[in-house]
Amino acid sequence: MKVIEQPWSVPIAVEDIPGTGEHVDLEAPEDVRNALAKVGGLRSLYRLVATFDLEKQGRSVHVKGEVNASVGQTCVVTLEPIENEINESIDLLFAPGAADTRGIAEGRAVRSADDGPEPLVGGIVDLGALTTEFLLLGIDPYPRKSGAQFAPPKSEQSGSHPFAALEVLKKKRSARGKS
Repeated sequence: MKVIEQPWSVPIAVEDIPGTGEHVDLEAPEDVRNALAKVGGLRSLYRLVATFDLEKQGRSVHVKGEVNASVGQTCVVTLEPIENEINESIDLLFAPGAADTRGIAEGRAVRSADDGPEPLVGGIVDLGALTTEFLLLGIDPYPRKSGAQFAPPKSEQSGSHPFAALEVLKKKRSARGKS
């Protein structure tokens, strides 16, 4: 199994979050944006910023925020370069021991919002990893230039498609049935 190295890490220790909460603004440096563009299959990643408000709730941490990015992609129809904006809201609760072992025992590897809080591992919330995750979730997998329409290629030989012979037989049967 190949382990993918995390391109951006901004760890925040739960014990360092003040009782009044903490506001964090992040802006990805160019080398991080370049690495994330490769991971996300983007032509480029012009801007990646995130804002977070962290609030301790006992041993848990409530993280609310937003990830905003400007990405360069390629239109799936015209193959022209296009730019898209990504705006993803975040509202998560991290709690120690929140791993869904019940789901793993049942053969389920995917967590959903109904599964409860996200696992808080080692008393750390990694805002860089969280920003990366929501950036990747926000990327349009089929970017399309405004107004671009897919039109199948025109066939040079009219009637020469894989089912042309069946179409002729169908017409002959229909004509016989009407006589």
